[in-house]
Amino acid sequence: MKTIFLLLLLALFALPCFAPAAEQEEPVIYVVKQGDTLWGLSERFIKDPEYWPDMWAKNSRITNPHLIYPGQKVRIFPDRLEFVPKEHVAPKMVLSEGKPDDLKEVAVEKSYPVYGSEGFLMEKDFNPAGTIVGIHNDRIVAGVDDIVYTDIGAANGAKGGEKFLVFRRDVIVNHPLTSEVMGTKIIPLGALQLTDIERKSSRAIITRSSREIAPGSYLMPYKESRRREIALKAATRELKGYIVESYSGTGIIAAGDVVYIDLGSAQGAEPGNMLYIVRDVSLDQSHAEGRIDTLPQELLGAVVILETGKKVATALVVKSIDAIYKGDRIVSLIK
Repeated sequence: MKTIFLLLLLALFALPCFAPAAEQEEPVIYVVKQGDTLWGLSERFIKDPEYWPDMWAKNSRITNPHLIYPGQKVRIFPDRLEFVPKEHVAPKMVLSEGKPDDLKEVAVEKSYPVYGSEGFLMEKDFNPAGTIVGIHNDRIVAGVDDIVYTDIGAANGAKGGEKFLVFRRDVIVNHPLTSEVMGTKIIPLGALQLTDIERKSSRAIITRSSREIAPGSYLMPYKESRRREIALKAATRELKGYIVESYSGTGIIAAGDVVYIDLGSAQGAEPGNMLYIVRDVSLDQSHAEGRIDTLPQELLGAVVILETGKKVATALVVKSIDAIYKGDRIVSLIK
């Protein structure tokens, strides 16, 4: 009997020690406000701005991370965020607009940098300003401070001191599904400045180079290659397309890679649009026996459009949950 009494006494003393731990596991409920983003919520509450794709991967109701809606409720845990179903809200404490709390500030919109070195797909109706036709002393390649010759002259309106960007024509890109020619992959090489002008030609000096420059390189009107930020922007219409090529040309694509897609301004695509990379899951009908038509799509990651052409665009892979390949689908809405 004495042993049982001692055990009960120890249990009574131990209970208060567990109460605070239980309370700490109880989440705070945050009410989404105008301007909030998954990026901002992840960065503010769990100090991990890269966490947001896990949120939209696990919440089918959320289609765009920059389009969560005021009034939605989020459970805040030390290591994760969870959206609260509409029918269940049991908050320990609610943080919302009108509460005197430092967490009520509107989240900063996430943006992505463009450096001018991402390349693009040159479409059929795109014409370069000129071409490098030779290098001084018949050299094969040129770099900074080397002399080159171009087919741009006074007949083209060229003037001494005028600058041009230099690009290399890479491979012709065919659509991975339809084999349609989407364009020619163009890789930035550097810049040059015209020094001496003839009627149909000119001498120039290479002022900047990131790669070796060879005869046949394209010239295009100069644009200052300062870094600029592309802010997330909601698509004005539903977008569906495919990844047709990558900047690196490698088979496997991952976060941080630049890709080219078959959506451009003609389809309503704009810089800042976020698109989700999805893949259909094959279904073995021998087990389904005709009861199921399709399975939920596999979510692979997301891209943000950096620049658009007429029917193509350059995009940055901002998240990859699994390996991504040319031919994978991109959509603005996950269904």
